[in-house]
Amino acid sequence: MYAASLLSSVAQPLFSMPTEHGANVVQMEEERARRVVETLRGRNVFAHVKLPHAGITQYGIRVVLPDGREAIWDNDGTAGLEAQIMRNGILVGFVASIPGSENFGDGQIVEAIATADYDRPVGGSTRPAAPRSAPAPAPARPSISLAQRLRGGFRS
Repeated sequence: MYAASLLSSVAQPLFSMPTEHGANVVQMEEERARRVVETLRGRNVFAHVKLPHAGITQYGIRVVLPDGREAIWDNDGTAGLEAQIMRNGILVGFVASIPGSENFGDGQIVEAIATADYDRPVGGSTRPAAPRSAPAPAPARPSISLAQRLRGGFRS
């Protein structure tokens, strides 16, 4: 019975769930991402829809930052709203998950993305409590140099 439901006459994208209206969740997420991007652009935020990648990621929102970085918002499938800050494909920071964001509407998502602090360091290192001690002294060197040792070895 389960196999028969998988072989329905309507082709559906992988990893989608049918809803009562015949649409699928993937299409709904794409439509929501496009709505949020259009609203962000209306607020002069340079935003784009981030397309899924090989079944690994989901639809998300890419915000290009003025200094060459980009923020990738919510394409990992988790419930909360968070972003990865990338430069040249390398993770350089992140915006931590916003508490309660799993229940945000489009307007709250737009506000969170538009007002996010992308420059605040997250997880920065702290100074050590005590200053480091001086390094141990180097072992005593022999009184003759390497050249003197080599010359002595050939003459004896």
